[in-house]
Amino acid sequence: MKIAVIGQSMFGQEVYKELRKNGHTIVGVFTIPDTDGKADPLAMEAEKDNVAVFKFPRWRVRGQAIPEVVAQYKSTGAELNVLPFCSQFIPMEVINHPKHRSIIYHPSLLPRHRGASSINWTLIHGDTKAGFTVFWADDGLDTGPILLQRECGVEPNDTVNTIYKRFLFPEGVKGTVEAVKLIGAGKAPRITQPQEGATYECIQRKENAKIDWSQPAEALHNWIRGNDKVPGAWAEVDGQKVTFYGSTLVNSSTAVTGQPLEISGASQPGIVTKRGLMLFGNDGKMLLVKNLQFEDGKMIPAAQYFCSRSSTVVELTEEEKTFAKEMKAVWQSILTNVSQIDDSTDFFKSGAASMDVVRLVEEVKLRVGSCQLQNEEVYMNTTFHDFIQLCVRKLRGEDNEEELQVEYVEKNINKMTIKIPHQLFINGEFVDAVGGQTYESINPTDGTAICDVSLAQISDVDKAVAAAKEAFEDGEWGKMNPRDRGRLLYKLADLMEQHQEELATIEVVDSGAVYTLALKTHVGMSIQTFRYFAGWCDKIQGSTIPINQARPNRNLTFTKREPIGVCAIVIPWNYPLMMLAWKTAACLAAGNTVVLKPAQVTPLTALKFAELAARAGLPKGVINILPGSGALVGQRLSDHPDIRKMGFTGSTEIGKHIMKSCAVSNVKKVSLELGGKSPLIIFSDCEMDKAVRMGMSSVFFNKGENCIAAGRLFVEDSIHDQFVKKVVEEIKKMKIGDPLDRSTDHGPQNHKAHLDKLIEYCQIGVKEGANLICGGQQVQRPGFFFEPTVFTNVQDHMYIAKEESFGPVMIISMFKSGDVEDVLQRANATEYGLASGVFTQNISKALYISERLNAGTVFVNTYNKTDVASPFGGFKQSGFGKDLGQEALNEYLKTKTVTIEY
Repeated sequence: MKIAVIGQSMFGQEVYKELRKNGHTIVGVFTIPDTDGKADPLAMEAEKDNVAVFKFPRWRVRGQAIPEVVAQYKSTGAELNVLPFCSQFIPMEVINHPKHRSIIYHPSLLPRHRGASSINWTLIHGDTKAGFTVFWADDGLDTGPILLQRECGVEPNDTVNTIYKRFLFPEGVKGTVEAVKLIGAGKAPRITQPQEGATYECIQRKENAKIDWSQPAEALHNWIRGNDKVPGAWAEVDGQKVTFYGSTLVNSSTAVTGQPLEISGASQPGIVTKRGLMLFGNDGKMLLVKNLQFEDGKMIPAAQYFCSRSSTVVELTEEEKTFAKEMKAVWQSILTNVSQIDDSTDFFKSGAASMDVVRLVEEVKLRVGSCQLQNEEVYMNTTFHDFIQLCVRKLRGEDNEEELQVEYVEKNINKMTIKIPHQLFINGEFVDAVGGQTYESINPTDGTAICDVSLAQISDVDKAVAAAKEAFEDGEWGKMNPRDRGRLLYKLADLMEQHQEELATIEVVDSGAVYTLALKTHVGMSIQTFRYFAGWCDKIQGSTIPINQARPNRNLTFTKREPIGVCAIVIPWNYPLMMLAWKTAACLAAGNTVVLKPAQVTPLTALKFAELAARAGLPKGVINILPGSGALVGQRLSDHPDIRKMGFTGSTEIGKHIMKSCAVSNVKKVSLELGGKSPLIIFSDCEMDKAVRMGMSSVFFNKGENCIAAGRLFVEDSIHDQFVKKVVEEIKKMKIGDPLDRSTDHGPQNHKAHLDKLIEYCQIGVKEGANLICGGQQVQRPGFFFEPTVFTNVQDHMYIAKEESFGPVMIISMFKSGDVEDVLQRANATEYGLASGVFTQNISKALYISERLNAGTVFVNTYNKTDVASPFGGFKQSGFGKDLGQEALNEYLKTKTVTIEY
């Protein structure tokens, strides 16, 4: 189709590019004249393609079309006019001229919010839905028949910029192109706009953006975000207009500490805090503003309002002077209307726009990759002098990184004060869930609530994924040298070690792990895992491959190992921190970013880990932690189109569901560590005391909440009774009690639902005829304690012989002396294949058994001996993919083959 594109801006540029990709002929681009010698992005793109570009300052004079302008337009022979974003009034002689007439993109769900400031008013009114309309142009103001509409949800802290970037821009481009496709196919509808619900609001300008303080906090928040960034909501502070940016609602009712700031007309003074400027509605509720801008254009973090600006000027070294000279040339190339750049030249007063900010930031990155500027920092350092001072301070590491704000729950436990974060961690910040939703995390030792934890919603998942994607594609992490990445992971491991007692105590309180085990294994192995994978960061490499030569030329073929992108990780509740470490360390070492969902019942060490990761200097967006339900958060992660890898540890049933969702959504790469029913074969020639000790550990380690726990012990008949007797004797010596007591051997089960499941499991065993030798009952004390349990005479057909208890339940079956093949057949007669074990002093028998056992791990004369360098993972319905060891990196890398002919 022959199309005339009428409009401007980067949005118009993208629509133009997509229309050309779809095979349409652009016969003319009609846009605005150059501003300060700079062409509009749409014009620049069309001129590169040698498409005719017309830059009319106006189309009408005194309401009448200019004949010469109309004639030039008609000469293009357009069959359709597409107006993606147009600030000019186009006469009806042009609108109605083409065969298919004209379509217009409008960023609201018409008939609501007609007018030029529709996005602003969507937010000002607190709408929960936003969207765009492509409609047929008529002689009214946004009143023509609807061709196509798309909608999205509005998040509580959305601004014009965030909703535009997230939905209205990318989906608007797609929608406009789709509308053209419908027109070409003769399937484009013309739906008359209803009168009901129609609104028209005025254009938002600076003069009418003043804040009316006689409103609730939510209305103030909507007004500020609805005017952010243009035109900017303002109020009078200390006799001058101050504009407010970056508003968020504050759900907490905690008293605010800081320095009061009088604001003209406000119901009470604002409070300048470390987090920003806290404001109050007339309902007493609060909102937080991040940045302030003064009348001279200077923008500062609101938290620094009372801080005297540093008068110390950094003296530049010769190398820094060279950098400043290079940047002066960049400024000159952007500000073409300025004859000479000097220290006082103001970037924005000289005509720079938001697109120029993006270019400036990228120009700095190209020259010194270690200087990672944020767009906001350019707005806060607008003169050339201040800009160079900012860059040099960053290069020297003197940029005073914004302090991490954490709302702790503090507990005096284990002879220490533990500080527990309890909010979601998204994009380097602890934040409340959308709508302020929370749930209680329960201490299994006594059943009491530890604290309220933020409960993530679907929109929180989308925010976290967007942050992780930006960090991977555009942030410092994606451009970082692998050795520097390893240095950050080493630093994180060091911080975890410094906080190991606190992490272990939180793990005990949240999961019921015995403290000594939590310190050594839950936390200790987590630290080892990060150190191990930190060492791998700069050792990930491809290979060169000889291929057949295509004479007379030669070929070079090589492979590259590249990170996958945004990865989702969903972990279980039995080893909350260690399961996080096993997957996340390899994921980060490979260069990916991550969105992690801890188990809903054990989120607290994951949130503490997020705090330590931020303090270690991992860039914003690299790690995101979302406590929440599997049905909501886990499902959205499985379905999300921007996630390219899912790592999951949990039940086989849920693993199958995740695998299906990952396939249907976008064929994500998946690794699964699922259920187990690990066999342990004990031969009569074993070292008996060791077999008893290790046999008990194989079942009762971590209260039986252990994925590789021996789900079934096969004991040779000649030693069966002796083995059972010794096990029972040792169980009687076990101390059940407070997991913080250093002498405790056996703590509470993780949560009440699991305790109930174990009671039911044992009842089934008794009902089916197995012999309950000891245990099988809840311990009569507060909390979720369950007795260590032993069943004998367990037959192959029984439920407890086939299904995993995931608790302290030893299932013992006999096998006939010397019948190796029969016991092997019985051990392998399961759909699971996670781990296995054998005890014998006959090395030939041990090696034969280890070859024949169909499991991902085989222990010989030991059990539970995992190591960070040794790959871990299962066969059959215990899943696929590996944690730990070099092989774990493969789960988070993709291989690219490059062939060059020369």
